[in-house]
Amino acid sequence: MRIVQKIVFYFEMRSFGVCEWWAKKLGIRSSKVRLGFIYASFLTLGSSLFIYLMMAWILEHKHYFKPKKSKSQSIWDI
Repeated sequence: MRIVQKIVFYFEMRSFGVCEWWAKKLGIRSSKVRLGFIYASFLTLGSSLFIYLMMAWILEHKHYFKPKKSKSQSIWDI
């Protein structure tokens, strides 16, 4: 039983926040988004789980996808 608690704790701490991020963007509760993912995974035979994991990976590494803000140089800085 102890190992199951460790696994559950790991996934709770490492939950990627995909549903929370979508809920914040859409202005709805995150429980509705989670429920939507659950229903979609039943209807699409689990392919929405793959989409969820892709979104989780992107959210985890979003700093790689944001364009870097560079200080634009003017002609006088040359």
